[in-house]
Amino acid sequence: MQTADLMPMAPRARPSNPYWEALRRLRRSQSAIVGATILAILGLAAIFAPVLSPYDPTLPLIGIEKVTKRGAPCIHLLGCPADQPEHYFGIDGNVRDVYSRVLYGARLSLIIGLTTVTFAIILGTVLGLLAGYLGGQVDNVIMRLMDVLLAFPSLLLAIAIVTVLGPGLINALLAIGIVSIPTFARVVRASVLSIKELDYVSASRALGGSSMHIMLRRILPNALTPLIVQGTLGIATAILEAAALSFLGLGAQPPTPEWGLMVGQEYKNIFNAPHLTFFPGIALMLTVLSFNLLGDGLRDALDPRLAQKGFEDRV
Repeated sequence: MQTADLMPMAPRARPSNPYWEALRRLRRSQSAIVGATILAILGLAAIFAPVLSPYDPTLPLIGIEKVTKRGAPCIHLLGCPADQPEHYFGIDGNVRDVYSRVLYGARLSLIIGLTTVTFAIILGTVLGLLAGYLGGQVDNVIMRLMDVLLAFPSLLLAIAIVTVLGPGLINALLAIGIVSIPTFARVVRASVLSIKELDYVSASRALGGSSMHIMLRRILPNALTPLIVQGTLGIATAILEAAALSFLGLGAQPPTPEWGLMVGQEYKNIFNAPHLTFFPGIALMLTVLSFNLLGDGLRDALDPRLAQKGFEDRV
């Protein structure tokens, strides 16, 4: 018997699951971990806002005979009078607890981001899928319409739409969703143009698959990666634009606890009561930062070209 026959055979490599590989790369991304951690804290604050907030965020405080200077933050352990209720972030100009309003503002901001981006993704995916797969005149009409929307600054176009529809949170959400559609439509169209020429799509077409079957079962699932990344980043943009509209008085209306509205109502007192704009502003900044960090981590984890580049750099 030859020596080679006695040597144990090397174990056969198991095929790797692309989803597990992407999850493993995501767990190694420091930016994604930081973003997900901040987002988890904000999500818990939004979910348990009724439990964590000591006061109603929309009603003025009744029965408080003593308040600190201009509603400054007041905590018993830091020198607040024992006979005065605690107000961790202070009291705003309408005698409402800022801490409670910031907590409820997290709930509203997350709902705004998820709602507007979901609306924009649905319409943008449909338009981009039809434009990329059908091509021809359908592609020209849809993409020229998207180019017209992209020709205007998104915030300026949102202001124009809200001005026509009227101030209000619902109209602001609709305006932000409309101005976000072209971005997702272009992302989906670019993916469809590259995927529809692949062999498995041609084979499905040769086997008699309908256009609807090919688009929904063959092309769309493989075009979701850039859409997920863009959607995560789009949530941060939507929250920021909603806050800007509320700051201008076109979005959420008083007494709604929305961070942009809170900053807009108190920015004139920034020198004598800076905490009234600091706390909602820092909450808005952390929310946008968390989605941006998570989006960057998802892009690195889900894009196989970036993963291959990182492997080559390590080698």
